[in-house]
Amino acid sequence: MIKLLEIPTLQLEQRIKKEMEENPVLEEGAEATDSEDQEGLEEEVGKENDLDQDKDEFSLEDYMNDEDIPSYRLSSRNYSKDDRKEEIPFSGGQSFNEHLEGQLGLRNLTEEQEMLAQYILGNIDEDGYLRRKLTAIVDDLAFSLNITTTEDKLHEILTVIQDFEPLGVGARDLQECLLLQIEAKDQNQPITALARKILKYYFDEFTKKHYDKIITRLNIEENQLKDALDEILKLNPKPGSSFSDPQNKSVQHIVPDFVLDNDEGELQLSLNARNVPDLRISQTYSEMLQSYSASKNNATREQKNAVTFVKQKLDSAKWFIDAIRQRQNTLMLTMNAIINYQHKYFIDGDEKLLRPMILKDIAEITDLDISTISRVANSKYIQTHFGIKSLKYFFSEGLQTDSGEEVSTREIKKILEECIGKEEKRKPLTDERLAEILQEKGYLIARRTVAKYREQLNIPVARLRKEL
Repeated sequence: MIKLLEIPTLQLEQRIKKEMEENPVLEEGAEATDSEDQEGLEEEVGKENDLDQDKDEFSLEDYMNDEDIPSYRLSSRNYSKDDRKEEIPFSGGQSFNEHLEGQLGLRNLTEEQEMLAQYILGNIDEDGYLRRKLTAIVDDLAFSLNITTTEDKLHEILTVIQDFEPLGVGARDLQECLLLQIEAKDQNQPITALARKILKYYFDEFTKKHYDKIITRLNIEENQLKDALDEILKLNPKPGSSFSDPQNKSVQHIVPDFVLDNDEGELQLSLNARNVPDLRISQTYSEMLQSYSASKNNATREQKNAVTFVKQKLDSAKWFIDAIRQRQNTLMLTMNAIINYQHKYFIDGDEKLLRPMILKDIAEITDLDISTISRVANSKYIQTHFGIKSLKYFFSEGLQTDSGEEVSTREIKKILEECIGKEEKRKPLTDERLAEILQEKGYLIARRTVAKYREQLNIPVARLRKEL
């Protein structure tokens, strides 16, 4: 149940397909079955209360029409009125991960090495980086998959992956990413060799633009440094992003989990389940149990074993359908709470209307555990009339204004971006000056807090923003 709650819609589709492949009792479809047969089936497995016998079928839509939560729309929708105006982004063509896996199939690896490589590929982000430490992956494999390995073995596989296209993929930081790319070039070229030396031994000076130190320590001329920097600037700091098709901006590799409609000020939320099939219990296996019930006294050992197998698969199928229902209900309960909490924002989409909100706030509203809210928010997206947003986007801490009003840190960051965007490039605003501007606007904020938010926005310090 926890694993189903964590995964986004696209992975849910794959998880359902896998379950159907492994469990013959599960079928796709919503055709009605005979209610009397169903009651007999329930009696056989001894779990009459696990399924709703008033229903003629076992579908996701039935399970999401829960009378215990009348204030929420728990129906899974296969389309929205927005389909007529704009397409819902979907994963089309070959994904970045599939591109990497395709190259993996061309390498001569053992079964163990391929398994480790698949796990590493699964941890590479959309920019092409491996953000998790190899020691953490060793622990993940041990605890999650009961696979024992070592950091050295993982590093050996990572070296193979780092040879994939696009160059720089699998790097653990920017320095390694750029080095992988420069080292793939002809090192007999003096400028290339110099660029590699700067990245390998003087990366800190390079990022801080301490060019005079680089010139002195390498004993080179200014024009040599300029040529080397030009070579470095040709490299791609985000190799994963280069895989997307720049000619087709409308295709996004995101499937929203929720769809929010604004019908003249009335917000209507629904789950996006366009490719999530309805599920039901197989009539064939139901009839098999009914037949056994009528002649169980004369059943052979093989027939009894077959019926035991069917009962086990039936229990598993019932659990899976119920887990899907709980997942959908929990998602809707949580998302509705977020929408109610941030109602003004969802009406207009104005970032400045976002209220400070933490996981605890939604946990208290829904009476769910904080860890549950965290799992719902992780890797989930909502399509709104003003764009697709990650659920994590709506959570932020708060600060107070001089009038005592609490405002979202996202509002502060928005103002910081605007101030820096309008600054004089030859004389950029320092953190101290930014703090003063915010204080003049009524926001009680310290310089060190401004520095923290600036770093979170990936904006360099004033000295590095200066243009000659």
